[in-house]
Amino acid sequence: MAGINELIQKYCPNGVIYSKLENIANVDTGKQLNKELLFDNGKYPVMNGGIYPSGRYDEYNTEKNSIAISQGGASAGYVNWMTENFWAGAHCYTLTLKDSNISSKYLYYILKKHQLDFMNSQRGAGIPSLSRKELNSLLIPIPPLPVQQEIVRILDSFTELEAELEAELEARKKQYEHYRDKLLNFADISQGGVRTMALWEITSWDKRFNGVEKHMQNKIIKYPYLLAKDMNSLECENGDVRLLGTGIGKSGYTTECLAGKHLCDGEVVAIPWGGTPNVKYHKGKFVTSDNRIATSNDTDVLNNKFLFYWLSNNIDTLKTFYKGAGIQHPTMKSVLMMQIPIPPLAEQERIVAILDKFDALVNDISDGLPAEINARRQQYEYYRDKLLSFPMAA
Repeated sequence: MAGINELIQKYCPNGVIYSKLENIANVDTGKQLNKELLFDNGKYPVMNGGIYPSGRYDEYNTEKNSIAISQGGASAGYVNWMTENFWAGAHCYTLTLKDSNISSKYLYYILKKHQLDFMNSQRGAGIPSLSRKELNSLLIPIPPLPVQQEIVRILDSFTELEAELEAELEARKKQYEHYRDKLLNFADISQGGVRTMALWEITSWDKRFNGVEKHMQNKIIKYPYLLAKDMNSLECENGDVRLLGTGIGKSGYTTECLAGKHLCDGEVVAIPWGGTPNVKYHKGKFVTSDNRIATSNDTDVLNNKFLFYWLSNNIDTLKTFYKGAGIQHPTMKSVLMMQIPIPPLAEQERIVAILDKFDALVNDISDGLPAEINARRQQYEYYRDKLLSFPMAA
């Protein structure tokens, strides 16, 4: 940062000129390309209203090292730096510089800084859009080119480091999936003392399901249940109680300031009653909304975390049990009849220990690679905002 400070002191100690975007660049709309013309192995990406390419095409209408801004749709206002030639569609803005005293990459970083403002400025019923007027009116600070180039160099170094971490995270995820599949594959159950049991035989489930065989009923236990309509009445103070909802995420925390009948404390595996098929694990205090809650009847036989990993690794099978129009629900009879391989407890614990380490590395936002990526992103945003803020010259 000392270098950029010296450049600013040398070239613009008294501030910089600001100019509207319309004075330094043309904001153009791309050309419509029908979906039937797109295919997966085309030479060039096609940018439209989304964050990512909507497909590929064998021709391009915009050269690489250009700025693309989503014009329409839920992502209207999202700013991309395109490193390859691309086709700009009818819902994509592209920028062409008018002023040779402006670096394209510097302008990209300025616009990226204002991305959230653009996205919050979406207008229109139905498909939202970002108006050209909104873009054109943005005031752009224009320091001398040496200052712009040093800012780009610094910010590029941050983005390159984040890209390297993202690539490492993707590699670790693939490694995790490989070992998870290998560790949880018990193709020959006659080896190593592995046996199988139906899920209903070895776990206890709460009572909120229908169509289960009568001989399964002795496996049902009662967990307190908090209806979704009660969620808004919760008063949150210290946030030490996990709220297990229907979504893929952890659903956030609430507090212990609940009626005692709603509060649980223990180790559970949960499958949502409606929505996207997924599996959750939690150990500690919790309340639940619309989940099927399970726990091992005998943790000396079946480790709950092992059960979670096995079910997570068989999510494609669970998906086949979700039926119905609109919000789908699992057929619990089918879920409970799933055959669970049960190796010796010591082997389950060994598998859990290995997968816990991988899971923390690729998923834990307080540790591992996700935490490092988040820290680098925050650092980048801090320096970007600091580097791109200039006093206006008198």
